[in-house]
Amino acid sequence: MSETYSPQAAAEQARETFRKAAKEFESFKLDTTVPESVRKLAEKTVNQSREAYERGKDALEEAIDALERSFDAAGQGATAFNRKLIDLAQRNLNSAFDLAKSLAGAKTLGEIVELQSAFIRHQFDVFANQANEIRALTSKIAADTAEPIKNQVSRSFESFRKAS
Repeated sequence: MSETYSPQAAAEQARETFRKAAKEFESFKLDTTVPESVRKLAEKTVNQSREAYERGKDALEEAIDALERSFDAAGQGATAFNRKLIDLAQRNLNSAFDLAKSLAGAKTLGEIVELQSAFIRHQFDVFANQANEIRALTSKIAADTAEPIKNQVSRSFESFRKAS
């Protein structure tokens, strides 16, 4: 094995092979003209593709806009929900504090039991009303959050129906 590998010689050989192949490909040049019907078909295809792209781009932008409005509504809903929970907690805390003041002023054990029983009966009604407030608020938040997407889907179906 007296031959040694030379990277420079291998690179030169690759260049020479490329040059020969390039010369041969040049001899295959076709100077034929494309028929008018093929050019018109290609142009029509490009125009249709461009129109489809524009419609798709517009639809995507509308969908993104609807999602942004939906996320905004969800954020506002979360804020309203948190405020409602804080309000309910404050009302319950005030009610419990009022009970504590009443209990501190009670003179007999019977009066304490009556105050506590009345408070518990009242709190059951309060909790039921608070649950209804939370249910109504969450229903409104869900509707407000879904509305932009629902409207967008309706518009998309309507556009699709008109295009068909």
